[in-house]
Amino acid sequence: MAQVILFNVTNGLIIGAFYVLMALGLSLILNLSNVINFAHGNFLALGGYLAFALSPTLGYWGALLVSPLLTALIGLLVERLMVRRIYNRDPVYSLLLTFGLAFVMQDAARYIWGPNGLPLGLPDILAQPITQNLFFITWYRVFMVTIVIVSVIGLFAFLRYTRVGLRIRAGTFDLETVSTLGINVRNLRTFNFAVGCMLAGLSGVLAAGQIGLNPNMGDELLMPSFIAIIVGGVGSLVGTLFGGLLIGMAAALTTVFYPAASEAVIYAIMMAVLLLRPRGLVGEEGMMS
Repeated sequence: MAQVILFNVTNGLIIGAFYVLMALGLSLILNLSNVINFAHGNFLALGGYLAFALSPTLGYWGALLVSPLLTALIGLLVERLMVRRIYNRDPVYSLLLTFGLAFVMQDAARYIWGPNGLPLGLPDILAQPITQNLFFITWYRVFMVTIVIVSVIGLFAFLRYTRVGLRIRAGTFDLETVSTLGINVRNLRTFNFAVGCMLAGLSGVLAAGQIGLNPNMGDELLMPSFIAIIVGGVGSLVGTLFGGLLIGMAAALTTVFYPAASEAVIYAIMMAVLLLRPRGLVGEEGMMS
């Protein structure tokens, strides 16, 4: 029984790590630009497919580095050509735009790479278990969690200690004041959108090595990522981090005792948070009430 619980805790940590990367990217875009990006899961899939296309040439390590950057570049183009045109309109426009974009990107992936699942080859060392007793904990899982931890620390350090990061943080509180100080808000939003897409692309490469590739792979992670933002608190990246880990672990532990409720439990957590603390666990007063 203990090994079963450990197995599911490990799975919860892995799933929570995916939720964290996805939700942090979503939260960055939402906080600064007030855009709910329904195509975010498709940027995750795009990152995985780009890694699959690049790995024969660059190898796994090269694809891991380059694919998120290419995803960020594509996100930058999408923001400049489409998303920035609806910033000053009703939020429903961003919902409709990104919802339609999600279908376009999904069909494009299906047309280019086919509708069937594809494996992303891993280096042999990463595919090995760390011990024979803990055969379900591979070095790849340890590697994934390490990459997520480093990425989260790097993101928070960037937002706290760099000039651009400080401007992004200031813009989430009062974008008009930031604009009056002479900062180019259009470029700031573009860069922020690209960073959010880069996090989705990185999550896609990591997820592809764990669950494989398919055109719909981002859909399964998108809604829980939104829930992570709500549970943690809209406007709080720290809350998003805790929210992603919380729902990932909750779903995994529920699988041990009542597998049929493993998905429903994350919605139950969201409902409880909305009823008892509408602003989220770490959110600010007024953000959700």
